[in-house]
Amino acid sequence: MRMSRRALLSALPAAWLPAVGPPHAAAAPRSAFAAPAGPEADRARLLANALAVLAGTPESNARPEVSDKLAAVDATARARLAALDRAGPGELFGGLPLGTSEANLATSFQYLYEIALATRLPGTSAGLAGDLAAQRRVLAGLRRLYEEYYGDQEAGYYGNWFTWEIGISTHVSRLLVLLGDLLAEEDGELPAALLAAMDGYLRNGRDGDVDLDSRFHTGANLADITTNRILQGAALGDEARIAKAVADQLTVFATVDPYRLNHGVTDGFYADGSFLQHASVAYTGSYGTGLLTRVVQTIRYLDGTAHARAELPATVHGWVLRGFAPLIFEGWMMDMVRGRSVARTSGGYAACAAVVEAVTDLTAYLGGEEAAALAGYLAFLRQTARTPPDPAAFASPVTVARYADLLADPDLKARDLNPAAQHAAFPAMDRTVHRRPGYAFALARNSSRISTYEYMSGENLRPWFQGEGAHQLYLSGQDQSRVFGVDYYTTVPPHRLAGVTAPAEERRSVPELYGTAWYDNPERGFTSSSESQNTYVYFPRGTQDWSGGAALGAFGAAGLVQSEDAAFAAKRQGLLPEDFVAYRNATATKSWFMLDEEIVVLAAGVGDGAGRAVTSTFDSRIAGPGDALTLTGRLRDGRAHTGPGAAPLAWLRYANATEGTAVGYVFLDGFAGRDPETADAEGTDAEGTDAEGADRGAAGAEGAGAARRAGLLPVASLGTVTASRRLVRSANPDTAVTKQVFTVGVEQPPGAPPAALAWALVPHATERRLAGYARGPLGVLANSVRCQAIRHAGLGLLACNAFTPGTHRAGPLTVAGPASVLCRERPDGTLELAACDPTTARDTVSVTVRGRRLRARAADEGVRVARVPGGTRVTFPTRHAYGRSLTARLG
Repeated sequence: MRMSRRALLSALPAAWLPAVGPPHAAAAPRSAFAAPAGPEADRARLLANALAVLAGTPESNARPEVSDKLAAVDATARARLAALDRAGPGELFGGLPLGTSEANLATSFQYLYEIALATRLPGTSAGLAGDLAAQRRVLAGLRRLYEEYYGDQEAGYYGNWFTWEIGISTHVSRLLVLLGDLLAEEDGELPAALLAAMDGYLRNGRDGDVDLDSRFHTGANLADITTNRILQGAALGDEARIAKAVADQLTVFATVDPYRLNHGVTDGFYADGSFLQHASVAYTGSYGTGLLTRVVQTIRYLDGTAHARAELPATVHGWVLRGFAPLIFEGWMMDMVRGRSVARTSGGYAACAAVVEAVTDLTAYLGGEEAAALAGYLAFLRQTARTPPDPAAFASPVTVARYADLLADPDLKARDLNPAAQHAAFPAMDRTVHRRPGYAFALARNSSRISTYEYMSGENLRPWFQGEGAHQLYLSGQDQSRVFGVDYYTTVPPHRLAGVTAPAEERRSVPELYGTAWYDNPERGFTSSSESQNTYVYFPRGTQDWSGGAALGAFGAAGLVQSEDAAFAAKRQGLLPEDFVAYRNATATKSWFMLDEEIVVLAAGVGDGAGRAVTSTFDSRIAGPGDALTLTGRLRDGRAHTGPGAAPLAWLRYANATEGTAVGYVFLDGFAGRDPETADAEGTDAEGTDAEGADRGAAGAEGAGAARRAGLLPVASLGTVTASRRLVRSANPDTAVTKQVFTVGVEQPPGAPPAALAWALVPHATERRLAGYARGPLGVLANSVRCQAIRHAGLGLLACNAFTPGTHRAGPLTVAGPASVLCRERPDGTLELAACDPTTARDTVSVTVRGRRLRARAADEGVRVARVPGGTRVTFPTRHAYGRSLTARLG
């Protein structure tokens, strides 16, 4: 379900906010959300719930499936006690010097929490459970940290704001829950002192509390802060704190309406399933999973109290269906929505495990059918993930027990939440996922709305092209951690990421440029967490509006006008300091047409305004150093081809016999027909229309002709690369990774004219299948910076992206102005049309179908169909659709 943020916030002054779930939300099972007896009963219930979430219950902890979890908790606590014993001067725990490192201070609080947790495990007498001496050591450590390193507000708040407003408070709040009674007995003033300190460090808030107008108190960060404050209120008996925190957190459940922002906040979930954090970063797989984790925990904390909302689980269920599931492939959270965390060693399987944990808990609050579907999804993820979630790593012993129960159900059927054939467009975050049996294609773009990449805190040190049309092609049955994740970004050069057109130049990371993890220039507004730092260093946006694409059933299109990022644009305008370094982008206008067996890519205007050499990489893949790889292909003159190198290829096949995978590449248009050493000069295509009536355009024709004149050839490379994972993240271990790296693309020399190219990616391709493309079914109708279009005869599908004002023709379609359009002729003679406005700025998109008269058989609300001379005009109302596709069926 979707909930208007405006509607929700309008009721905030009321004592209790209205329900924010759908009116048809299923009632919670058992006695969940039952009316409580009063504030004291509420507080007791909340504390009991929190203790169960953190430490388990006697029933859960008696389960054999939970024994590994309890053993891990105990082992961790014993390791922390040993570190406490070997502490040196200026340390509470050995190896964590205090006074200048906020990270070490937060870790010290975390270690105290981990010791306390082991002492509060109910239902067991083993290990440290009930160990009063260990608890008193925790209290002593807590007192020391407060007095020497935390309590003085003037001395604190150095380094990362997150540590002071969220990180430390998370551990302290949980400690107050676990050891509140003992603290009251033995150090009665400390809880209130800690509470005052936590409030004082909310410096991006207001009066020691959340500020919904603060850019720091949004999305996942807001959920973290408010969850902490709920626990604080429960531990200290502050009902007003609990009520205010609940009200503040409820705002994250509201669907973001980009045309009616509240508090100027763009962070959160959108109607199309997109999730943003930091205002413009596509972040479902990191901050999104953090938000999911925290709100499900809060639902559990509040269960049975007056603060509970029975409708919230249905809202979260919608997030899972639309926002998370499409971005998970066989247990791997896709790289393109993990921001800077792609450089961490934890990887996509760990990110998915957080979803598994939250979904496990969510099933307790949904109706039978919804819960059963989620349980089937959990089973599916466990079956398909090459690294399934380890329940012992779940936060709560209760979750471990519930997960075991769900999977043990003899009637459970493992089933993906995604259909086998699916096209999932996320226009609000410039992301697309195209799924077919055996593969998923994930595409990352940017725009004036969405960041090109995210770098921060020494993480993701080489990020420049990750949102410039970069893709990941996930193949079934693979261990995705061997082909994507941190090792991919470690061993593949940044300018050779799959799908990227980039200048061939060396770039330096932020620490290499400035000697620190950020650009430090306070006089010009650049501090570690300033808005200027965010805008120009951490996550700069593009400067073009055109990014998006139409979806028609399980088929889809996407396009991108590659642009300078905000930093280079501002530098060129003289708005940034002289010593600030900004990098210029290459140029390209690209389309991706995503079908059944192939993804067709068109690129025009490919080049560089500064005259630099440019590399366009059609794909890049990594493999183990011992994997058996082969490259086979066919030249345009029909001869066989093997191995790497530049050649006039008609197609190429990459195969990994060790993994049992293959990908094919078909070079459709704009490539040299012969080796440039022997090729004769060829003239340009004539400007105008082809036999199909398609507007090829001067830029496309001249670009293609220039490519042939220059002898532009596909180039395949295959080599072994060894690099340290620290290359992409300062905090990674200095671990050397060795991979075979394969790339295929084209290379334009300095000063080359713009090129226009068309190629296709064919997952799981056989040589016979690739050879068949010489006879169709694909045809390129237009490929210029104005318009790009293809036809697939076998599917009866025509796809067109129009990038500029004016009239664009492709086959029987005439498109007015910028738009993305799909048209499919069905066996019964009807036509299906889908259109969208990728600029998000147009009120309508108009498409004329030339030929026989057509009538509307079905159409989305507001779509108008009218007869015009020579055909039928369909007008799609795109105002405030924010890139969403609208459809019509004509006949």
